[in-house]
Amino acid sequence: MFLILCVSLPISAQQATTRVAESLDIFNDVFRQVDVNYVDTLNYEMLTEEAIRAMLRKIDPYTVYYSKKQDKDLRMLTQGKYGGIGSIIQQRDSATYAVNPYEGKPAQRAGIEAGDKILTIDGKSTKGLTVSEVSNNLRGEPGTTVVLEIEREGVEKPFKVSIVREDIHLEPVSYATVLTADTLPYPIGYIAFSEFTEGSAQAFTNTLDELYYTKGARALVLDLRGNGGGIVEEALQIMSLFVDEDTKIVETRGKSQRSNHVYKTRNKPRYKDLPMVVLVDKHSASASEIVSGALKDLNRAKLVGQKTFGKGLVQNVRPIAHGGHVKVTTSKYYLPSDSCIQGVGIMPDIVMDDSAKVDICYSLYMKHYFFDFATRFHRLNDSIAAPEVFEVTDTMITAFCDWLEEKQFTYETETSKYFADMIKMAKHEDIDSATIAQLEALKPILQPDFREAIARNKEEVKKLLGAEIVLRYYYQRGQAAYSIRYDDEIKRALKEIH
Repeated sequence: MFLILCVSLPISAQQATTRVAESLDIFNDVFRQVDVNYVDTLNYEMLTEEAIRAMLRKIDPYTVYYSKKQDKDLRMLTQGKYGGIGSIIQQRDSATYAVNPYEGKPAQRAGIEAGDKILTIDGKSTKGLTVSEVSNNLRGEPGTTVVLEIEREGVEKPFKVSIVREDIHLEPVSYATVLTADTLPYPIGYIAFSEFTEGSAQAFTNTLDELYYTKGARALVLDLRGNGGGIVEEALQIMSLFVDEDTKIVETRGKSQRSNHVYKTRNKPRYKDLPMVVLVDKHSASASEIVSGALKDLNRAKLVGQKTFGKGLVQNVRPIAHGGHVKVTTSKYYLPSDSCIQGVGIMPDIVMDDSAKVDICYSLYMKHYFFDFATRFHRLNDSIAAPEVFEVTDTMITAFCDWLEEKQFTYETETSKYFADMIKMAKHEDIDSATIAQLEALKPILQPDFREAIARNKEEVKKLLGAEIVLRYYYQRGQAAYSIRYDDEIKRALKEIH
């Protein structure tokens, strides 16, 4: 039997098996020698995990080892679920803040608000911890309790909040509505779809059915911006709504025959003739690129936005010894046009400029002034108008400017920074003092008054400040309802629907 097995193996397979055996022999021997001879006691688990991760990093960013203790991370990846409190956190100036508690999740129900500084978790300080380390401390088995010590603006002393962890399932349809206007030919549905996790296709179908049959939508804008992908089967189910049965959507090709597969639609489409535009950006990846790329290849929808990420690799999760798993890249995605997604991405039919202006709005955003003023505004105001009609008034802008002055905000442009460096260099190069004096006389001109800069960019300031304020009262869906009114890419998509 052994002789027959050896003969039946292809030469390349025999060589590969031999090389693997030799490599394992080398690794085991090094491990053994270090174990026997190294001066101190070794942490075997840590060394093994580091060795595995160092090896996998040389392959690609998506082939990853999960130890048994990282099972919750793996569940979040494949199911969109984890045991936690349900809030996005952010690190700033060595402190950790809750910036986006999800509506209806444990953190929000327990009273956590955007802007709360998290001082301790179960009595342990968060100072010096990374965002990842804080997240790991917040996550745990559903049903267990975590105690946070919170510092809140306007509250004299820190206080503690007990939160019972739950299985956190992030809704794949983050927002949906029907857009109507005199300029539109008919009501148009809008669905923001955030991830392709288990059950997400059904959630999408239910939403589209409601928009079409209950609310009268007769076209669709599908927003896949920021959608990092997920399970290809979920993408296939969504495609089955829009294109003919037995249509090739994507093909996977890999080293082994079992990695090669052609994915085709399985059902008759319910929305074959529904006019459709898809929004994508540089964060749209994997399964979202399959959907957007196939819709484009099949001339089923127009794409608006920016070139997608270009993540066209397939990973399968394989169990390994002692309860761990390895997520390993097994093949690549190829679209109906036979183009490979990996490293290339999908180019939209209509490319929109997403380059950020380096102006006062950029400075205010990066320094968290919009965020902090919204936190203060929420403390001083019990309610605001509905997000569909809320507006930041000129009075609010004046209050914002007064607050910035209290905070001693100074608006330093990139030009003024370069100009200051130029003056330093001029002095270093022994330029005559009269010339340097003339240069320094220009400094006030290049250092604009922040109130004047805000006045010049008032509409953009209103939009960004309003989005932060609305988030405090109406959470993510409310912010989406507010921001959609100012979204240039959605406006462009609507023009493509006839």
